[in-house]
Amino acid sequence: MSTNTSTLSHGHAAHAAAHGHDDHEHHEHHDTGGNTVFGFWVYLMSDCLIFASLFATYVVLAGGTDGGPGAKDLFELPFVAWETALLLTSSLTFGLGMIAMHRKQVGQMFLWLGVTWLLGFGFMCMEVYEFQHLIHQGYGPDRSAFLSAFFALVGTHGLHVSAGLLWLLVMFVQLKKYGLTPTNKTRMACLSLFWHFLDLIWIGVFSVVYLNGAL
Repeated sequence: MSTNTSTLSHGHAAHAAAHGHDDHEHHEHHDTGGNTVFGFWVYLMSDCLIFASLFATYVVLAGGTDGGPGAKDLFELPFVAWETALLLTSSLTFGLGMIAMHRKQVGQMFLWLGVTWLLGFGFMCMEVYEFQHLIHQGYGPDRSAFLSAFFALVGTHGLHVSAGLLWLLVMFVQLKKYGLTPTNKTRMACLSLFWHFLDLIWIGVFSVVYLNGAL
C-alpha cells in the first residue's frame, strides 16, 4: 500500500514538475516575443527619423526645379489617388488577416494576407510605372534638385514596401510549414506594424508631395 502511495506521489510530482517547466517555457517565450516587438518599435522610430529627413529635404528643395517642371506639371492626382487606395485597402486586409490569425482561422488568414500581397504588388507596379514614365520624359532624379528629392523620398518608401512584400512571402512559407507557432505570431505582429507604418508614411507622401503639389 505504501509502495503504491509512493509511486502515485512520485507521478504527481513528475507531472507537476513537467507542467511547471511548460509554464516556464511559455512565460519565457512570451517575454522574448514582447522584447522582439519592443525592439521592432525602436527600429520603426529610427525609420521615422530617416523619413523625417527625406520629408524635410523635399520641402526645402520643392522649389528647386532649375527652370523645369514642378509638381503641378508632372503629377496626375487621379492616378496617385488610385495608388493610394490600393495601399490603404491593403492595410485593412492585413488587419483582417491578423484578426483571422488570432481566431486560428487559418484559411481566412491566408486569404486576407494573399489579398494584401496582391494590393501591395499593384501599388508597386503603379509606382514603377510612374518612375519609368517620368524618366522616359527626361525628368529623372538628375534633372533638378526637386526631382532628386522626390525620387529619394518616394523611392525609399517603395523600397520599404518591396521589403514588406518579400517578408510577407517568407511568412507564407513559414506559416504553411510550421503553422501558427508563437514565433510566427510574433513575426506577423512585427510585419503588421511595419505594413501599417508604411501606410502612415504614404499618407504623408500623398499629402505633402502630390496633394500639396497639385494645389
